[in-house]
Order: sequence, then C-alpha cells, then structure tokens
Amino acid sequence: MKHLYMLRHGQTLFNVRRRIQGSCDSPLTELGKKQAVAARELLKGIPFDHYYSSTAERASDTLEIVTDGKVPYTRLKGLKERGFGLFEGESEDLNPHFDDFDYDDLFPHYGGETTEEVRNRLVNTLTEIMNKEDHEVVLAVSHAGASMCFFSAFNDPEIIFSSGGFTNCCILHYTYENNEFKFVEILRPEVK
Repeated sequence: MKHLYMLRHGQTLFNVRRRIQGSCDSPLTELGKKQAVAARELLKGIPFDHYYSSTAERASDTLEIVTDGKVPYTRLKGLKERGFGLFEGESEDLNPHFDDFDYDDLFPHYGGETTEEVRNRLVNTLTEIMNKEDHEVVLAVSHAGASMCFFSAFNDPEIIFSSGGFTNCCILHYTYENNEFKFVEILRPEVK
C-alpha cells in the first residue's frame, strides 16, 4: 500500500491581507516559515521517496523549508491552486463563502476554473504520481482550495471543516491502492 501526504503551504502575505491568491502568488510570512518548520518536525521519520510541489513560490518555499532544502523535488502545474480569473489578488470580501454560494456560478464567468476542473486536475495529477512504480511514500505541497477539491472527490468536506478546517501547513494523509485514494487522517503541526 502506498501513502500520499498532501501539505498545504504556510501562511502568506495574501493570507494575512485577506487577498484571493489562486494562481497568483505572495511570499510566506515569518509565521508561514515557522509553520513549515513545525510541519518538518511532524513529518520527521516518514521515509518519503518522492517530493512534489505546486509551481507557486509559496508551495515550493514551504517544501524547501520542510525538507531543509536537502532533497530534489518536482514542480507541477497540476498541483496549483484553483484559478480565480479576474478575482486574483482582490479582497477576500469578494469571495463568497463556499457553503452559501456555488463558486461555479461566479468565477468561471471571469476566467476562473470550475470545481470539477480543479478536482479532475488534482485527481489526474495525483493518480499519475502515485501510479509510478517507485513512488511508495510521497509528499506533495499544494493549496487549500485545490486540496479540498481533491478531498471532496472521495470524502465529505465536512470531515475537515468540523475538525478545525484546512489551516496553513495542515497535512492530509491518504493511502493509495488499486487506483483508489483513502483518507487516513489530518495532521496539524503546532507552531511553538
């Protein structure tokens, strides 16, 4: 049985300033860097054989902190955050609450992606990764929205929402066998 650990990047300047990030980027804050160090401590001892990151700097910077910059990794567009089109970089006040509104009624009209497009992209990308012969224990760094779309392909998102949400540097652990992902647990690093 194979294992996938999907890590959300650390806190960014846009998280603090309440900006919609999507495909655009902003740097990790000092807290975001500390969260990545805490994730490193939590993941210490897990024998990862491959590492992947979204192409966003916030994701690759998080991975480099988690691995202490000591391992090679692959950046993939397939792991990037949902595209929000013209809403990128705008205030989160324009972002409707996920439970109150169907994102697919808004963002695609302004060049953004649908939930199904994001879900399919993540499922295809991660299935391709996990089907590689020598990929037994994989760490992939992605984003909250993209990770939640992937999670919702197999599970009820309420599992995460009711346990504290998908905060920065949270890690979703899945097993992978016979082309099937099964959610195991959510790991929450604690910044000290």
